[in-house]
Amino acid sequence: MYIHITKPLFAWECLEDSPSLRSVRRALAMLPDGKLLESLRWARGKGRDDFPVEVLWGVVVLTALLRHPGIEACLGELGRNAGLREAIGIESEAGVPKKWNLSRFLEVLGRNPHRTLLHEMFDAMAYRLGVIVTDLGESTAGDATALNARRRSQAGAKDEAQEGLAQPSGGRKEYTDDEGKVTKVLEWFGYKLHLLVDVKHEVALAYEVTAAHAGDGETLPALVKEAQANLPAGRMRTLAYDKAADSNDVHALLNETGIHPLIQMRHLWKDEHERLVPGQDANPNIVHDEAGTVYCYDMETNPAVRHKMAYIGHEPQRGTLKYRCPARHEGWTCPNENACNAGKTYGRTVRLKCDMDLRRFPPIPRATKQFERLYKGRTAVERVNARVKIFWGADDGNIAGARRFHAFVGVVMVVHEALATLLAATPRRQGPLGKMHLGPIQQALERGLAP
Repeated sequence: MYIHITKPLFAWECLEDSPSLRSVRRALAMLPDGKLLESLRWARGKGRDDFPVEVLWGVVVLTALLRHPGIEACLGELGRNAGLREAIGIESEAGVPKKWNLSRFLEVLGRNPHRTLLHEMFDAMAYRLGVIVTDLGESTAGDATALNARRRSQAGAKDEAQEGLAQPSGGRKEYTDDEGKVTKVLEWFGYKLHLLVDVKHEVALAYEVTAAHAGDGETLPALVKEAQANLPAGRMRTLAYDKAADSNDVHALLNETGIHPLIQMRHLWKDEHERLVPGQDANPNIVHDEAGTVYCYDMETNPAVRHKMAYIGHEPQRGTLKYRCPARHEGWTCPNENACNAGKTYGRTVRLKCDMDLRRFPPIPRATKQFERLYKGRTAVERVNARVKIFWGADDGNIAGARRFHAFVGVVMVVHEALATLLAATPRRQGPLGKMHLGPIQQALERGLAP
């Protein structure tokens, strides 16, 4: 795999459609799977060892890494490719496991403590990247996506439910236009995958698999906690999410953790269009709409004319949003000048306390260009969702059983982190005939990956 020096650090478009053996070996070497394999060996005990756990683990990882549509396709390639067999410790074609061996292995991998160790492996890889890449996680975005799955037998499902594993269920999502009319309906049977990713680098920082009916706002606090643990303290600055996360609890959590929310607001007002800003003097002409945008009225004109007030900025020490007279700020004459700005050189100033309504008055107001620019970064999580589902097969739809499904999704997320590390650690090419160049981040990753 060759990456030009002008490409981004995580150049996802440079991933090989059919990874070379060298790339496969490097990706496998980046997996901190020692604790997981030791746990699997201990669980097997003195049972049959026809296929070592290292081999079975390698097959599951290669299924996602090589973008195979299923485990059977990966087993077929292993039967034909001696070099690939060697990469995961299979000595001969006879040593290639059967599909039922992998089905049983996924069942075991989905049990605790193995399932927890698998998630901890993802966290360890995300933390390693967060320490070395100094801007990873500053701007984040979250979303949930539908994953199809199959139901298993009733007895098996009951056993899994006792472990606290969500069972596949029917999900439905409606897409509406600005007028609230339903324009599209998505229905599926399976689960939800909740992701929190870095906007700039498109690297996942936290993930959670839930039932299809689980709300995004209910799962987001756990995602934020996991992402913060995978990053240096105070790294996260903004979080973009759609209307599904617009709740008082989510905004209160982000306010406590010092993360600025970039969340679109749900329309809840039925008959109101605006409300008076509280705490005004004898000239109450300042209002705000449902989204928190502040306006002032020119009461001298008949009928009264509404102007959008000039946003000056967020004042963290005061916990307020500062707005100023738009006429004074923009340099035009307002007929209501004497009533609003009499004796004021700077013009009338309004400060709104954010904690008056955290949903409506976030530190970055929704009507600003800054909010619009940062919110566009939410498309990063859509691209990560597409790679997880299409490239690495998380939306296979043929996996039956919650244990197998949670285990395979965990493997896919580990492969995602491994490929992110591989991209960041790959030397960069300078010019068509230039030598490969190791930058400071590549050097740090090489040192961190060395045995």
